[in-house]
Amino acid sequence: MGSGTGIGRVRGLGSAKHGSLHWWRQRVTAVGNLLLATWFVVSLFRLPALDYATVIGWIGSPLVAVPLVLLTISVFYHLRLGLQVVVEDYVHEEAGKVFFILLLNFYAIAAAALAIFSILKIAFGGVPA
Repeated sequence: MGSGTGIGRVRGLGSAKHGSLHWWRQRVTAVGNLLLATWFVVSLFRLPALDYATVIGWIGSPLVAVPLVLLTISVFYHLRLGLQVVVEDYVHEEAGKVFFILLLNFYAIAAAALAIFSILKIAFGGVPA
């Protein structure tokens, strides 16, 4: 062991204070996903049929479109948080981490935006039944 004070040996090796917020956000989105996905599955099973017209009419309801948008946001944010941890753990070069995190952010935002646009288009009557 080196010489010096105890604080001198551990300086710079403490918590960065970012992990707990990330962990908390993952848990909150996981609970949200569980509740909203349960609602989604139960709602689908309660439909009289799963044909195109029935599902489009179902999504067109504001009481369905709003939770679907919330589910989409929660799922893609949870996906981004989880894959960020994978990238940070397994990509060791700093330039690679930055590249993959940017790519991950672009993918998550673009896919969520496309899904939300599709839900809103149906909800506002842009798709013929």
